Amino acid sequence: MAGGTVTRLPKDPGPAGWNEILPKAPPPEPLEEQRTADWLVIGAGFAGLAAARRLNRNRPGESVVVLEASRIGQGPAGRNSGFMIDLPHDLSSANYGGAAERDRKQIAANRTAIAFAAEAAADYGLPDEAFRPAGKVNAAASERGLAHNQDFAGHLEGLGEAYELLDAQAMQDLTGSRYYQGGLYTAGSALIQPALFVRGVAGGLASNRVKLHETSPVLALTRQEGLWQAETPQGLVRAPKVILAVNGHAESFGYFRRRLIHVFTYASMTRALRAEEVKALGGQPGWGLTPADPLGTTLRRITSPQGERIVVRNRFTYDPGLEISEKRLAASVKDHDAAFAARFPALAGIEMEYRWGGRLCLSRNDAPAFGMVEEGLYAACCQNGLGTARGTFAGVAAADLACGVSSSFTQHMVEAPEPTAKPPEPITLLGASARIAWGQFRAGREL
Repeated sequence: MAGGTVTRLPKDPGPAGWNEILPKAPPPEPLEEQRTADWLVIGAGFAGLAAARRLNRNRPGESVVVLEASRIGQGPAGRNSGFMIDLPHDLSSANYGGAAERDRKQIAANRTAIAFAAEAAADYGLPDEAFRPAGKVNAAASERGLAHNQDFAGHLEGLGEAYELLDAQAMQDLTGSRYYQGGLYTAGSALIQPALFVRGVAGGLASNRVKLHETSPVLALTRQEGLWQAETPQGLVRAPKVILAVNGHAESFGYFRRRLIHVFTYASMTRALRAEEVKALGGQPGWGLTPADPLGTTLRRITSPQGERIVVRNRFTYDPGLEISEKRLAASVKDHDAAFAARFPALAGIEMEYRWGGRLCLSRNDAPAFGMVEEGLYAACCQNGLGTARGTFAGVAAADLACGVSSSFTQHMVEAPEPTAKPPEPITLLGASARIAWGQFRAGREL
């Protein structure tokens, strides 16, 4: 194939609240020249930045160019809920769990990725707000949710993993809300401020050997005379080896076509809470809740220099075109207000300051889009809803594979199956949309 024209460019709906609450970033430095490098990384999210960091370690004397279509922190990496999860987290299951042996391998991979991220945060002097090993809680708001947690607890026991079940009072003490009937706490996840993390890692990587260019979307990627050539609106990069770290947009580059499932999820962030509102809420600062039902509502209570805020995320839509309208965004995020009001009546009337959507890439068999797809071109894509941990792991694995380094990263990824083909449209559209709608209906109070 040897590449070709890129058919679509990223379009991300709404301002990413995580990025908006940070100090304004310096002006971007788009690629405005023709240059040759030893390595090219396309995409500056979790996978792309992990790949660049690993390449810098594996080949310290070689040059790396990273191209990002928008601004670092404005794309999908800055739009997730900020969990780096170590335990099984299969969004298509009833309780996140899967086959035991497969889950053990995924747990080991996730923990390796979290350790890699922790090392980066320490090396670059990132604050606790950016990366904090704090664990998380699966929150249950109904008998059905409690049953999901009990099932997951049994699965964790079978895996030899520790957990703590929380009762309704413990959940109120944590969150300030009486909405939840119970919870399941696990200690291994990290809570991150995703935009702060990727911006901090990008800043730490930048050097004479690692050049990052924002607002530099790749319009065409072709291979000529043994070198890959990436064209941007104002420049061009040639490199013998390329790591493609664009998640679902791998299809836009011509790879893994009809094998990737493109889903949007939606979030809202409150304005900063006033001191009297924090007092009325009660509870503790700095926690994260994932729903006992995978299609329920995720919550974060965050603390930043600007004050405390609450982030609400729910609703999924299948969007094979990799973009949504503002109308679709508005229709989805209205449910955030209802979820927030039900959980926090003491904060009635507090407005949401930011609302946004973010892209997920899934495959039917929960497999990554990974490996050498052409001579010198390596993919680290399709994170199956866990872009922080799986993206980090895939980026490191792609860098090791491209460098010929055998590691636990490469061993795990090369054993993974390829994404299976999906039915043609509109069959997939109808099936995926119906499955999401039914799952969200069944979530009940967990939504």
